[in-house]
Amino acid sequence: MTQVVYIGGVEGGATHSKLVICDQSGKVLASAKGPSTNHWMVGIPEVAKRIDTMAREAKAQANIPETHRLSAMGLCLSGAEQDATNKELENYLKTHYPDVADRYMVGSDTVGSIATASNVGGMVIISGTGSNTLLRNPDGSTYGCGGWGHMIGDEGSAWWISKHAIKIVFDHEDNFRRSKLCVERVWELIREHFGVKTRSDLLDYCYAKFCKTTFSGLCAKLAKCAREEDDPLCRKLFEDAGQELARSVCALSPRISPTLISKCGKLDIVCVGSVWLSWELLEPGFTKELESAKFKYDLNLLKLTNTMALGAAYLAADTFELELPRDYSQNYEVFYGHRAVVNGSATNGSSNGSNGTTTNGTKNGVANGTKNGTANGTNGTAKNGTNGTTNGTNGN
Repeated sequence: MTQVVYIGGVEGGATHSKLVICDQSGKVLASAKGPSTNHWMVGIPEVAKRIDTMAREAKAQANIPETHRLSAMGLCLSGAEQDATNKELENYLKTHYPDVADRYMVGSDTVGSIATASNVGGMVIISGTGSNTLLRNPDGSTYGCGGWGHMIGDEGSAWWISKHAIKIVFDHEDNFRRSKLCVERVWELIREHFGVKTRSDLLDYCYAKFCKTTFSGLCAKLAKCAREEDDPLCRKLFEDAGQELARSVCALSPRISPTLISKCGKLDIVCVGSVWLSWELLEPGFTKELESAKFKYDLNLLKLTNTMALGAAYLAADTFELELPRDYSQNYEVFYGHRAVVNGSATNGSSNGSNGTTTNGTKNGVANGTKNGTANGTNGTAKNGTNGTTNGTNGN
């Protein structure tokens, strides 16, 4: 009797993870959620255990016996950048949890995000707890910018925004670098978030009791204050973050294959992570950096509407030549379109949310290209949810 084929995929973050099981028609039969599956944070044995737990839960939902191995499973995990450790995880799963799956494709969460939206390639910018940017060309070549963790980078992430806010307050109070914007409201939010009264009290959370996820959680309060109270410093923090994220796109620009642009007509960038929920705060800095760098390609920013675990399942199916039908257009929405400067003019703006098309101009407004290619829109904020829990990124 032929064994029924099931294909699994895991979206593995530094904070949360999700596993899906698909049948050969492409239908998602079940899903399960779990905690971090970043091996740099919790170790390979714990990652394997958490994957097994999610797999058991999903199999139970789909009425698949626990001992029925999935035909293949794609693991697109935060921190899974090195072939040696990826192979170590695969071998650990096969040895200690043999009933999960027959075969594994292990890769980074960045690759999985692109695979959810396209089989041609593109770019992904992850900005959650940490940040990372990856380009994938049609020939399979990949190039990265960032993903080195908070000790070295994480520019534009929730961690970076939170740390930047604290640094500004400390420098201001030390008279080391006085802030041109009032720091009082930001300092109040910092004290509230960490439950401290003085700067000295905060040092415990920066060192002995340091937790990156907790530290990054301050970002949600800063976003809310920027959005609801229009605090100038809070808004500046997100504008600076937007500029850093766009800088990573510009850094990878020389690596973009002409074939990618010719096949797609533009550069599609998948935006993953809770910081993107505050796009209306990031947008001024993001567009400013693209225009300043004279970024030469048209681009669309995409928001995934389905879990990146699907992209992981697609990669597993393709790796092992298993049938898995898919409709990429159902997995994302376009929320911003940028047009390259041509002959001194460009028209840019937020999307109406439909797949594959952009509306020039911000929502409820019209964007007018100027001599320098900047876009001016009115009444143009995009409707976004609050910046809630942060999601994991590569190496963080």
